[in-house]
Amino acid sequence: MIELHFLHGKPISKADLRTYNSDFQVQEILPFTPTGEGEHHLLHIRKEGLNTNDVATLLSGFAHVHPKEVTYAGQKDKNAITEQWFGVRIPGKETPDWATLNSQQLTILSSSRHNKKLRIGALAGNRFTLTLRNVDHMDEVIKRLELVNKTGVPNYFGEQRFGHDGKNLIFGRQMLAGRKVKDRKKRSMYLSAVRSYLFNISVSARLVEHRLDKLVGDCVMLAGSKSYFTAEQWDDAMVKRLDEKDIQLSAPMWGRGASLPQGEAADFETKVLADFEAERDGLEHAGLTQERRTLLSEPQHLSYEKQSDDVIVIKFALPAGCYATSVLREIFDYEDVNDREFHARQQIRKDLSGL
Repeated sequence: MIELHFLHGKPISKADLRTYNSDFQVQEILPFTPTGEGEHHLLHIRKEGLNTNDVATLLSGFAHVHPKEVTYAGQKDKNAITEQWFGVRIPGKETPDWATLNSQQLTILSSSRHNKKLRIGALAGNRFTLTLRNVDHMDEVIKRLELVNKTGVPNYFGEQRFGHDGKNLIFGRQMLAGRKVKDRKKRSMYLSAVRSYLFNISVSARLVEHRLDKLVGDCVMLAGSKSYFTAEQWDDAMVKRLDEKDIQLSAPMWGRGASLPQGEAADFETKVLADFEAERDGLEHAGLTQERRTLLSEPQHLSYEKQSDDVIVIKFALPAGCYATSVLREIFDYEDVNDREFHARQQIRKDLSGL
């Protein structure tokens, strides 16, 4: 893994993240309201100390349905407090007493019937409440928050995408080189890691060489959608739309098909990814098609509260698929306490196995 470019320069403020699970809180935002009828039960669940698959397994057993009948819109961290939506398909009129599942780790916030299956990615976004501790250079943190609120941050895929120590990316490259992976979920996860890595590389290189400058032939995305078109020329009207954030610059999500940008922008992306032929070919042969993702992520409703000289609580919302850690990295040189403890446990096991 390489160090990705910082839009506002590398931060100097040290901080600890996830000292406690309550320091990382996430709430999913559904883009629709449950209909109140149908064979799909939508459950709004608050969890702590459980990962998404743990909850899905629990729901499957409780409802006596096959695991494939339990769905969710997004994966959420185990070491956090998260409010997440799950779907359980139960044909017929039976309605389980979902409240009996309540425990110290899990609370059913609401339940309602719905007429459609809840699918991966069916989110408008996520709200975050993050507490950073042992913060130094607090004045610098406040300045950075104001910059981020004004300009946004590089829309990098966070480290979670690549697994502990980048193992998903390592296994993905091995798979593309011929290693057999039968598990469909793992295959998908490894392909996503490789594709996300190429995106991050493209964004970082774009910021190094061109900052937020426009390039002739840029593929731009309509704000709030996945629609895109090519900016053949940056005339006054196009520049105005970009300044008003009606359109956004983008970077490639690699796959089959012709390059979506043209001219100068296409030449730049070709140059940046020239050394990743194996990854590009592997993604194309896996059946993925060319897509785009916005160059920047812009936190919404950003606010903060200093709880003491070295503790700050930051709140914001992000569109689905954007990472809170990519926001934090532009503000703090932070350390994830949970990850630090995980690696410490790994080292202890390694040392014991060598005895």
